[in-house]
Amino acid sequence: MISHVLPTYNRAPLSFERGEGSWAITADGTRYLDLGAGIAVNVLGHANPELVAALTEQAGKIWHVSNLYQIAQQEKLASQLVEATFADTVFFTNSGTEAAELAIKMIRKYWDHAGDPDRIEVLTFEGAFHGRSTGAIAASGAEKMVKGFGPLMPGFRTLPWGDLEALKAVMSDRTAAVMLEPVQGEGGIRPIADEDLRAIRQLCDETGALLVLDEVQCGVGRTGRLFAHEYSGVTPDVMMIAKGIGGGFPLGAVLASEKAAAAMVAGTHGSTYGGNPLACAVGSRVMEIVAEPEFLAEVNRKGGLFRQKLEGLIAAHPDVFKGVRGQGLMLGLKCKVAPVDLVRAGYDRHILTVPAADNTLRLLPPLNISDADIAEAVDRLDQAASDLAA
Repeated sequence: MISHVLPTYNRAPLSFERGEGSWAITADGTRYLDLGAGIAVNVLGHANPELVAALTEQAGKIWHVSNLYQIAQQEKLASQLVEATFADTVFFTNSGTEAAELAIKMIRKYWDHAGDPDRIEVLTFEGAFHGRSTGAIAASGAEKMVKGFGPLMPGFRTLPWGDLEALKAVMSDRTAAVMLEPVQGEGGIRPIADEDLRAIRQLCDETGALLVLDEVQCGVGRTGRLFAHEYSGVTPDVMMIAKGIGGGFPLGAVLASEKAAAAMVAGTHGSTYGGNPLACAVGSRVMEIVAEPEFLAEVNRKGGLFRQKLEGLIAAHPDVFKGVRGQGLMLGLKCKVAPVDLVRAGYDRHILTVPAADNTLRLLPPLNISDADIAEAVDRLDQAASDLAA
């Protein structure tokens, strides 16, 4: 008999009643050190007082009016994002998947408006994850994502990850866009080289293609910059964000240049809930905190500290771990064992981690995790690795 909740997840036998900072707590008071942060969502930890205050204050005023009316909180957050990024305009969604769907629509509308509606090919990369809508799974091209859901939306071509020569070979003046994550999350914490991202930007400029970046997981301070592409100095035409921007409240957005968004006029897209006052009040407070240079500098410092300690962990368990990669507090432990086995071993040591492709264990703690909790995390990972080896 099917469960009342559609069984599309293999859920862990854990349930949390509350949280405090980097810790998730069960009903009986057992504390788990949370290195998943809701899959890179809780950038300021659980029950952050400043976010609770922002949400509570707004909840006492007005929750929802729809996008038929002007929303002051939405306009404030849009201005914050425009001032901090390349973007000229922002559309708010409830999730990263919705942001990806709009980005795909924006690509097609751009070329239709340019008088070339048949220019639809979007080049993507193996290992990508852009969400689970029909458009987003077509963009990923992975069998585990698309099997049984055909026919797929046409117009996507998946290339080997990190193969710039393969991209050069197929890119032409018929390419509509190149879409990629500066750091793949689900794909195994794989950063694209800065020089490669610069080369892709140049190829887009030469062919007229749009550069669309997916920073749903790697954005909002996760890598030590407000957005990961800033390391390369590259400017995208369109960017998807979600996860961290809401600090735990459902919120996503598509940021775009005026050129890329010019054809998206009234009636071309919509969302009943997207950019509601509750979400944007929280998102605005997240931006006020995370976008500060001092906060981002701390993310980088803590990322360096965490990575240094992880190198010691790898040296202590050469049969379990192979290496560490990533940027800031978006780190991946490349494993010699199945990452899901480490995740399960971690449950016994009261630590939460997230598996990923390419035999990688994701470590995505709150960006304000303390030095003491970083040390505790490595100690618990050490215990979990010892348990697994035994």
